[in-house]
Amino acid sequence: MTTTKKQTTANDLQVGGAHYKGRAIQPWDYIAGNEIPYLAGNAIKYLSRYRDKNGAEDIRKAIHYCQKILEVEYGDAKGL
Repeated sequence: MTTTKKQTTANDLQVGGAHYKGRAIQPWDYIAGNEIPYLAGNAIKYLSRYRDKNGAEDIRKAIHYCQKILEVEYGDAKGL
C-alpha cells in the first residue's frame, strides 16, 4: 500500500499569524484570480484582515493605498 503525501501549498503555511486562515477565500487568491493591480491588492489585503490583526491601523493602511491609487491613476494628489 502506498501513501500519497499531500503537497504543502503557500496557503497551508501562513507566516506571521493566522489572520487569513479562516477566510472562505484567501485575499491573495482573490487578488491573483481577478488580476487586481498591486496597490489595490494591498488595500484589499488590509481591509480583509483589520478585525483580526491591527484594527484601525490596517484601515489607515488601506486608505493610504487608496490615496496612492488616486495619485497614480487619476493625478489626484489632494487625498480624500
